[in-house]
Amino acid sequence: MSEHKPKSIQNIEEKMESLDTNSLRYHILESAKNFKISWIELGRSLYSVWKDKLYKDWGFSTFDIYTAKEIGIRKPTAMKLLRSYYFLEKEEPAYLKNDYTEAAKVPSYEAVDLLRKAKDKKNLDAQDYSKLKKEIFEDGKDIQSVKRDLTSLIRQREELEPQEAYKRRRVATLRRFIGSLKALKQEAEISKLLPMALIKDAGELIKKIEEQIENK
Repeated sequence: MSEHKPKSIQNIEEKMESLDTNSLRYHILESAKNFKISWIELGRSLYSVWKDKLYKDWGFSTFDIYTAKEIGIRKPTAMKLLRSYYFLEKEEPAYLKNDYTEAAKVPSYEAVDLLRKAKDKKNLDAQDYSKLKKEIFEDGKDIQSVKRDLTSLIRQREELEPQEAYKRRRVATLRRFIGSLKALKQEAEISKLLPMALIKDAGELIKKIEEQIENK
């Protein structure tokens, strides 16, 4: 009964009532309603809407406003859906030919997005990627388990490549240091806590550290 349905689902169903059941707009709303099962269909459709700017034809000025008001999805989620679907289309097209109409067979979009990020990590090889892919597509591991496995793999690779790991830690530390220096410099300027000469020296120090990062 409709009174027991979440308000977001009721809103979607109300919008669907006024649309052609064969239209893309109706299909997207239907996919959003059945999000767990059909996130792949939703991602596929949203990708078309985003790429061709179809949301403007429906009276929305931006894609973000469309996803928020029409289907109740915030920008971070919508973009993750787009990226996850596009990743499957580009890197794993064979999977899209499978039967993914049952929720139990569908990996979450978060898991696919994690696999997408793993694909670009330089310290993971093809064998590592294949292992993660199997865990997501075949073993059906949940996102937290996959994250733990990915973190473990990265740590193992860093132990094998200590010099590369050191470089990354160095850059991260220098960036944090610069952030703190900039904040303190700004506070000193506003509050006039230091002579201008010292504040200028702090600015020069920030520039030198930024050069160190660029020349890492």
